[in-house]
Amino acid sequence: MKGIILAGGAGSRLYPLTLVASKQLQAVYDKPMVYYPLTTLIENGVKEFCLISTPYDLPRFKQLFQNSAAWGITIEYREQAKPAGIAQAFLIADSFIGKDNVTLVLGDNIFYGGDAFGRTFEAFNGGATIFGYQVNDPERYGVVEFDADGQAISLEEKPRNPKSKFAVPGLYIYDNEVVAITKALKPSARGALEITDVNIEYLKAGKLRVSKLSRGFAWLDAGTSTSLHEASAYIQTIEKRQGIKIGCPEEAAFRRGFISLQQFDSLIKQVPNCEYREYLERVAAEALSK
Repeated sequence: MKGIILAGGAGSRLYPLTLVASKQLQAVYDKPMVYYPLTTLIENGVKEFCLISTPYDLPRFKQLFQNSAAWGITIEYREQAKPAGIAQAFLIADSFIGKDNVTLVLGDNIFYGGDAFGRTFEAFNGGATIFGYQVNDPERYGVVEFDADGQAISLEEKPRNPKSKFAVPGLYIYDNEVVAITKALKPSARGALEITDVNIEYLKAGKLRVSKLSRGFAWLDAGTSTSLHEASAYIQTIEKRQGIKIGCPEEAAFRRGFISLQQFDSLIKQVPNCEYREYLERVAAEALSK
């Protein structure tokens, strides 16, 4: 399965921070925001990535990930000259996807906790899989409605009167039909190719699975100044409490088996002396002692 990270957009909700760097390059506690969704996909076995961003920001992402080959992954870069909906990513990345299944994650979404994603990726065998997460403000998101048996029966994009409190987080898994479905879509009233419309097409065909995320699972959308601060505080609290790091792609690649302990150790030697390196050295030492 191939992975797309959509890291475009103007980031206007984070102004004036985004005058300095794009939203997905902002710091969430001790790491760039984009590290978190990238790590989520690595943890679930994705090795080939396409990162989509603006022509202005792509050089910064290339600089950030210049050593990503040492993590056992590959990253292609594609331009999104003008944002036109999340589903536009499948058109931009058409040749990258090829004949494979694909997962798309938004570059400002942070996930932590449980094994829901792992089980879902392993069980995926076609169609589309999205997730449902209970929120207090569903009108801000795509919303999924369930029947009495827990089956999805409708999807709406940012409805004024939501039919449920279950929002759809920014991680989606599709079979290869998603490209053809997106090519056949008509832009919405706001001129965008809506990801909700893609999901509706799968729902109509009886090929959409919606997995509810449990209460113990955390989904953070770090797209505003307030939510960016809240996400940083959450990550800092968990990391200090548990002595682990969230959103660490080097560790994820090592634990997933993308790189050997020897390669991991070599990678660590390239990191300057800092708390981040100290953590990676601790992970390596623990692995060596087993």
